[in-house]
Amino acid sequence: MLITDSYRRLNEALHSQGSYGWKGDKWALRVQKLIARFRPASILDYGCGQGALGRALGRPIQEYDPAVAGKQAKPIAADLVVCTDVLEHVEPACLDEVLDHLQMLTKVCLFAVVSTRPAKKFLADGRNAHLIVEPWAFWESKLAARWRIDSTVVHHKEVEVLLLRK
Repeated sequence: MLITDSYRRLNEALHSQGSYGWKGDKWALRVQKLIARFRPASILDYGCGQGALGRALGRPIQEYDPAVAGKQAKPIAADLVVCTDVLEHVEPACLDEVLDHLQMLTKVCLFAVVSTRPAKKFLADGRNAHLIVEPWAFWESKLAARWRIDSTVVHHKEVEVLLLRK
């Protein structure tokens, strides 16, 4: 299971408020560099929110988000998969299945950004929007089990990582 129905509804509610899932474009320059490096025939924004990355790139990309109407269709594998500010939102019991799903969808490389601190937003049930708050070492072991880590950039509150298919 990638997401429970109850958690999907909580995230749909946050998205409907209009201030959630709008920041994917902040990674557009980094993704453009990956496009130049890997020349992907296909790109998937996994957990795309409101689709800001796709608009910023100015090119067609596949968008998937189980909590956004119109973006819930089952995604297909892509050369470049982008997953920014998503993994820390996954329900802990679903994390391994989500990572396995991402691995299955990644043909060449996965660009992921993972926050390592609590979010500023809260779910309607009172929980912090970041359900998984763990240090980079936790994420590194999970990711390295599925991909070859090409590079990491550690920021104050998040880690960006480029992962290559093994």
